[in-house]
Amino acid sequence: MLGSMPHASASTAITISGLTKRFGSLTAVDDLTVDIPTGGVVGLLGPNGAGKSTVIRMLLGLIRPTSGSGTVLDHPITNPEAFLPRVGALIEAPTMYPKLSAERNLRSLARLAGVSDGRVAEVLHIVGLTGREQDPFGDYSLGMKQRLGIAAALLRDPEVLVLDEPTNGLDPAGIVEIRDLLVSLGRQGRTVVVSSHLLAEIQAACDRLVIIKRGRLVFEGPIHELLTHTTDAVRLAPEHAGERDHLAQILSEAGVRAVPDGEELVVDGCQEPAALNRLAADAGIVLRELHREHQDLEDVFLRLTTTAA
Repeated sequence: MLGSMPHASASTAITISGLTKRFGSLTAVDDLTVDIPTGGVVGLLGPNGAGKSTVIRMLLGLIRPTSGSGTVLDHPITNPEAFLPRVGALIEAPTMYPKLSAERNLRSLARLAGVSDGRVAEVLHIVGLTGREQDPFGDYSLGMKQRLGIAAALLRDPEVLVLDEPTNGLDPAGIVEIRDLLVSLGRQGRTVVVSSHLLAEIQAACDRLVIIKRGRLVFEGPIHELLTHTTDAVRLAPEHAGERDHLAQILSEAGVRAVPDGEELVVDGCQEPAALNRLAADAGIVLRELHREHQDLEDVFLRLTTTAA
């Protein structure tokens, strides 16, 4: 597991300790331990089938863990009645009356939640739907429906907001809208937990990441810590494979450390490819390959979720 080890503190919104969930012979979540601090946006990331939705459902008391424990706002997840009034959630695509306006849909939900009608206008403003509140829900775009679903989750002014794949199926413009909304909600002091199987969709919104694969934790920490696992290298290979070791020696004598990788050599990205080419040419070695290789956050995410144990 990469990243900093979780640690409990007074500013922790969610704690997870050894959380495990089995469905028959399938282990969906496997001994997961992580703390989520109060405030900001936390991305719960992993490929499809990683166990993200199962984690969320256990945190909300929708399913019971096989073993392990957790707390939300200092209350055990086995007692959801104690914390759910302070938690908002959007687990699946919002379902509302298609012929009713957004405002009327929210007013109905507000009455069920014991919230005043005045809160409806507030949440519509928060999610950027003021001016479209009289449009029928059925006429909304997918992105607007998602924003209205988030508005419904905000009716009780929750301290913790949990969103399961809120950008799923959205076009690029819709993704940007939801991402900007997440940033705004996090800045208000709420703890926003948002799951996704694509880092690129929510990367700009998140303060921290929790990455899981097959129910196991592979990274936890601020995004800048994930950056330390990116690489910047230059790959080069001689025209004749038998010259690889000789080329490595030439580079070493010039103060350049070259690491063999098959028929290629890999050197630190701070080296200029043109200078490496000159060193090879001066030694009479013709290169068949010379290129800079940069691994960004998305590459690291894919590497962690496709090769990590």
